[in-house]
Amino acid sequence: MAEWKAAATAQNTESEKRLGASLTPTSPPLIVDADGVARVGGTRVTLDTVIGAYQDGASPEEIVLSYDSLDLADVHAVIAYYLRNRRTVEGYLSRRQQVAEAVRRENEQRWPARDIRERLLARRGEAS
Repeated sequence: MAEWKAAATAQNTESEKRLGASLTPTSPPLIVDADGVARVGGTRVTLDTVIGAYQDGASPEEIVLSYDSLDLADVHAVIAYYLRNRRTVEGYLSRRQQVAEAVRRENEQRWPARDIRERLLARRGEAS
């Protein structure tokens, strides 16, 4: 019995060594574009979208079903990156939210929503 246990332990140790030698760390599959937007796995899907869906309770599988250009392994990797680097990712998401709000305010100033129905109806009348 003791011989079998020693042989099994030696075999496990050898397997672990081979596995350890073949493992290489990988970076999260995020690419930051020219506008500073992080996109997942070479797709147009943003980090904001994936993490937002995850925070809303979606599983990685559900996220991939919603965005078929995503790879399941990439979604798992991005969520793992988020969980290990929450402060960094949440800082990025906060900055992105601030930019989005600034753009929204700028658009509202350029094209005010008040009286829009009347303006659209007036245009429709002009086109007739």
